[in-house]
Amino acid sequence: MIDLKFDCVSKKYRIYQESEAKASENKLRRVTRRLWGNRNDFWALRDVSFEVERGEALGIIGQNGAGKSTVLKLLYNITAPTKGRISINGRLAALIEIASGFHPDLTGRENVYLNGALLGMRRREINKKLDSIVDFAGVSAFIDTPVKRYSSGMYLRLGFSIAAYLDPDILLLDEVLAVGDAEFQSKCIERINQLRKAGTTIVFVSHNLGAVEGICDRVFLLRQGEIFRSGLPRYVISEYEHMLTNMPASASARLTSAVASPAALIISVAFLNSNGRKTTMFATGDEARVEVEYIVHESVEDAVVEIYFYSIFGNLHTHFSTDVDGNRLDLAPGRGLIEFLCPQLPFEVASFNVEASIRRRGSSFSEHLDYKHAAGINITKGKAVHGAFHTPHTWRMKSLERQESDDAAADAVVKHAD
Repeated sequence: MIDLKFDCVSKKYRIYQESEAKASENKLRRVTRRLWGNRNDFWALRDVSFEVERGEALGIIGQNGAGKSTVLKLLYNITAPTKGRISINGRLAALIEIASGFHPDLTGRENVYLNGALLGMRRREINKKLDSIVDFAGVSAFIDTPVKRYSSGMYLRLGFSIAAYLDPDILLLDEVLAVGDAEFQSKCIERINQLRKAGTTIVFVSHNLGAVEGICDRVFLLRQGEIFRSGLPRYVISEYEHMLTNMPASASARLTSAVASPAALIISVAFLNSNGRKTTMFATGDEARVEVEYIVHESVEDAVVEIYFYSIFGNLHTHFSTDVDGNRLDLAPGRGLIEFLCPQLPFEVASFNVEASIRRRGSSFSEHLDYKHAAGINITKGKAVHGAFHTPHTWRMKSLERQESDDAAADAVVKHAD
């Protein structure tokens, strides 16, 4: 069964331009100018067509301005298409903007019932879900407070809980993992996977490529309002990463600061679990292996391979280097594979973007031979500790009183011997 269908959908926005001189003109003249000139047409989407089957998880990726959020707004009927036809089969819930669907003067509880009513649910149905919604959001102390007094994090948690627990047939999510702490992100991923298993259709928009690959069955890449590529997550994400690494310097400073060289190129970066299966989902303490596949065109003596773990907000979390670990690598022409084995992942619940590089020992950051953004990983189950890392450890206990009595007995023996 097809739950969602876009048939040659286009969306046009009209952008009006006025100079400072025009701003001082009388209102009637400005209205006249708006009606008969000085406007540009911007096509946010052009002839986009796709179908989403019942129970499928579709990911949408692309740069800012590519049209991702426009697709969700069209699906949720926030705006209408300029051309084309949209078909929706089922009850639809969405978390598109942090405060979407909330009335600021109503309490959290009242907004739960309001959203349920908009989904066509009866009050007794909502009553059964209320405790789960409040517990998941972690706002029980504020559920009877007007939501206009909520922080952005509370808005997001309650908004996601409402969307995910009111049994929608179709769930639309836009950057739900971009706000909130690591624990909440993990809960979101776990709940999304539960909905998938229950047959909910999901459309997921995110810059977190690791989450997209881990959650979605299929992905399409939007570029300038058109579907540039569509297919299995692994291949479409790889295409997107390749596109990013070949962008002009003004578009991506970090990626292009590493200038590619024909001497050695990274082909792919992959994560494998203890069974040798490629995955992006791990738990704290799991064994993980990172495989960096490369090709060398010219011999590289004393090479260095490095792996960087960044938070989803772009902050460097940790870094591993063959140089720091004292390994000398001489790369001969041809294809090769370098493995990084971590017997126990130390990270607590979080999502990471991972990047790998090859350089010559002693070279600076800007002189990398190649630098590749890999699909990120998600740590979905932690050890219930505070902080960002979990280090394997043991506890020991001994009685100091017993030790003191043993020491006293030893002293007595010594004194007696004297």
